[in-house]
Amino acid sequence: MNENAVLCGANSYTQKYYFNPKFDRLPSGIKDELQILCVTYTEEVGGALTMVFNEDGELELLVDSDERDYLFDEIGSVLKVKKMRMDNMELFEALELFYRTFYMG
Repeated sequence: MNENAVLCGANSYTQKYYFNPKFDRLPSGIKDELQILCVTYTEEVGGALTMVFNEDGELELLVDSDERDYLFDEIGSVLKVKKMRMDNMELFEALELFYRTFYMG
């Protein structure tokens, strides 16, 4: 049974960024781009953003927020994720191919 594999994430509440060392094989430019995407998202919208590969090898952008966080912009969150997907389609497709090739077989 496969589980979701966390690639990276950022949290506006703890002001931290996490990159899974399992994916250290990625070029440093891609790791930097992922950090910029995650941190920018949390600075603009709030909450937490986690990028994970699901069991099919697809990259998902998961958003979470504290239910008491009245400043979290739910509508802005949906729009920001949609824009991130459109603007970074090639990057995300390449990451999915990388994951499927080197981690799923």
